[in-house]
Amino acid sequence: QLVESGGGLVQAGGSLRVSCVASGPTFISYAMGWFRQAPGNEREFVAGIGWRGPITYYSDSVKGRFTISRDNTRNTVYLQMNSLKPEDTAVYYCAAAYLFMGNYAIAQKYDYWGQGTRVTVSS
Repeated sequence: QLVESGGGLVQAGGSLRVSCVASGPTFISYAMGWFRQAPGNEREFVAGIGWRGPITYYSDSVKGRFTISRDNTRNTVYLQMNSLKPEDTAVYYCAAAYLFMGNYAIAQKYDYWGQGTRVTVSS
């Protein structure tokens, strides 16, 4: 089970950190990803982090502004979002893929999904 938190309303240029807590003893074996879905749009990849080490991946739209990290002692993955823009407004979902190596941007590769947390960036 994945549970996201930390969403909210923020002004453009501001920062927000969303978190995702996973239940179960094997969190360290899961690659983790963040996706987002804006109204009327398809779900899109935002960032991913490997299970074998601190290897990270980002979409071009967030590279340099967002940072994904994980704390395996807390079964938690974070997404630090800086310099937020109105186009970052979306529901943010975390996802887990068991022992995954490959293209983190492919949503079908993930085994579990959270319910999402809403992020709204006002202009």
